Amino acid sequence: MFLKQKPLQGDSNLLLMPLLVLILTGCATLERDAEIESTADGAVATPVATMAGSEIETPQFKDLMPRKFSTDFLKELSQSRSDPYASQDFFDFEQDPDVPLNLNIEFEVEQTELALERQLREEAELAAALKLSLLEASRKNNAWYRLQQGMQLTSVDNKRVDAQLKWFLDHPGYLQRVMERARPILPFVLDELEKRNLPSELALLPIVESAYQAFAYSHGRASGMWQIIPSTGRFLGLKQNWWYDGRRDIIESTHAAISYLDSLAKQFDGDWELALAAYNAGPGKIRNAVRYNKKRKRKTDFWHLTKIRNETRAYVPKLFALKEIFSNPDKYQLDLVPVGNEVSYEVVELDGQIDLALAADLAGISINELYQLNPAFNRWATAPNGPHRLLLPLGKAEEFERRVAEVPASKRINWVRHKIRNGETLSHISKKYRTTVRLIKDVNKIRGHRIRAGKYLMIPTATKSLKTYTLSENSRKTTIQNTNRSGKKQVHIVRSGQSLWSISRRYGVTTKALAQWNGIAPIDTLSVGQKLVVWTRTKLAHTVSLNQARPDNALHALRYTVRKGDSLYLIANRFNIRVADIKRWNRVGKYLQPGQRLKLYVDITSQSG
Repeated sequence: MFLKQKPLQGDSNLLLMPLLVLILTGCATLERDAEIESTADGAVATPVATMAGSEIETPQFKDLMPRKFSTDFLKELSQSRSDPYASQDFFDFEQDPDVPLNLNIEFEVEQTELALERQLREEAELAAALKLSLLEASRKNNAWYRLQQGMQLTSVDNKRVDAQLKWFLDHPGYLQRVMERARPILPFVLDELEKRNLPSELALLPIVESAYQAFAYSHGRASGMWQIIPSTGRFLGLKQNWWYDGRRDIIESTHAAISYLDSLAKQFDGDWELALAAYNAGPGKIRNAVRYNKKRKRKTDFWHLTKIRNETRAYVPKLFALKEIFSNPDKYQLDLVPVGNEVSYEVVELDGQIDLALAADLAGISINELYQLNPAFNRWATAPNGPHRLLLPLGKAEEFERRVAEVPASKRINWVRHKIRNGETLSHISKKYRTTVRLIKDVNKIRGHRIRAGKYLMIPTATKSLKTYTLSENSRKTTIQNTNRSGKKQVHIVRSGQSLWSISRRYGVTTKALAQWNGIAPIDTLSVGQKLVVWTRTKLAHTVSLNQARPDNALHALRYTVRKGDSLYLIANRFNIRVADIKRWNRVGKYLQPGQRLKLYVDITSQSG
């Protein structure tokens, strides 16, 4: 009757005591009978337990029972609804719902879940930080990102900038080509700008000037990716001769252009908009335009200048439109061509002249690849008097230096032994071998111009056919002249006294078109015997005389603006006039000032030199 009573709340452990006594008594009996052997026939006996605690057991029974029972085991036993005692009427046990026995387990599960959530959150944060770090590292190795980070100019939003922005966005293919051309050069340009702490937007200027084309040549005689005119190039210390034009040298022209831009910014008190305009039009013209506005009490910033050319009016807005696009490539859906921060070339210094075809072979690259990295060389070899520096693709310099060291200096240029014939002059011989009179004289130690028939001259020549040097100056002009155009093609041989202007009038074409067809500028001088290609729309009604008469009104009055580096002698030499005449036509002192205007009377038939 006692066992069938329902236990009070919290007294469940009291009901376990009789059962615990029975189990412990059984365990003690097992220990006392540990020495009993099994029956002879090996039969296994089954233990019988009574309420009084007497037991009959085989030795195997003690092996099946644990010596000690854990608290957890007793708890599980008390909780089990399938306990064999529960099926009998020993007692009727019900668990108290207010005191769950698995409270500790639930707490541990909850803590485990919280720890797992915390671990997952920390791992997610770590992954996000790692992703951000990788993205930042990728950006730091991206020249376009570096360009964005170094921008210093204040953005401009007006109709003139919007017009240029629209043009660029309407021509996405143009921007893609530009970025491809900029790939090997952009990191170097950014390096030089950072050294001077100048705005990185200036690295976009070659897009405005030449679309990053190293061989670009304009109607104003500007050359190279920075489009430097001859006089400015000389003022900036760039060599320009038959062999080499520093205005196209990637390294030298960049140094010169950045120095010039820096000096212009200082001239205009840090006003980069005026400095950029001056780079295009010349500082004298921009100063005149500023003075013009100042006298009329108008604003003197670039956007209010009126006395400037249309080209200059559009020049500065182009740069600011490019700044806007490259600052926000995602906004304008511009796919930036990947460009790393490291330059893609190596510089090799040589101690003398070398044939470019030989250099390309030694470096294991094509002659075109060599010219693309070294566009300043006009001919088939480096200049005799330097520079002897070559730019080679990354990874090519070490092998090139090893191989070129095995070639004697005398074998780096092909030499021809020429026997002088009756009537030959140094000029004739230099044209035959596509070289210069000065080089022949220097090599053969000739003073003056006299040579004697029967004697021999040593002349350096190309190691391969001149057609191999596809990007030399002559080859480039030949390619331009052979380009098919509309109309009828004719070849004109320049004679003494002729100029582009007189020839264009004779054929009924513009001077600009004639210059473009022949890869020259309208103001370039011509040489006697030079071949020009002319494309006419209709067949000429008469035969063109090669010895044209002097045109009417040959003297032409013009206004010339003095530039930095100009002198009376240089101006007179440029227009084939005398210094005395310039002084007679103008009131000039001993020195000229940049921006000064001179009146000149020029014989247009004498400009071909």
